[in-house]
Amino acid sequence: MICADIAEFAAALPATGAVAGLDLGTATIGVAVSDAMRGVASPLETIRRKKFGLDAARLLAIAAKRDIAGLVLGLPFNMDGSEGPRCQSTRAFARNLERLTPLPIAFWDERLSTVAAERALLEADTSRKRRSEVIDHVAAGYILQGVLDRMRHLRANG
Repeated sequence: MICADIAEFAAALPATGAVAGLDLGTATIGVAVSDAMRGVASPLETIRRKKFGLDAARLLAIAAKRDIAGLVLGLPFNMDGSEGPRCQSTRAFARNLERLTPLPIAFWDERLSTVAAERALLEADTSRKRRSEVIDHVAAGYILQGVLDRMRHLRANG
């Protein structure tokens, strides 16, 4: 089920259970997961993209192993807020994934997640080689943390 917004996504989730955040790139998929109480996002791994069937199988294997309750995909809006080809590609990936899993799926504006991840890795004095290995799943962590913070805000004010 693709949710219209984070409020609908939060309502579709069970009371507890981890959520996964995905940073879909053309060559890789960064994956981050939350704790069961959905307080903290942790970068997990980067999947090298092959073709949709294999990518989806890997994602769903991670979801099953970690008892994931929902999936959040970073939506790469243009800086002016418009949607370009990468947004369309991400939405198509979600529609295809929706056919394979009953998990709720939501989108999150990821415009500055990679910039934030890069800055954090530079501040941590991470080597260029190591940054290229981890940037995608660190960016997924930023995407997921934004969603977790939004859901906590909704609970506090709802």
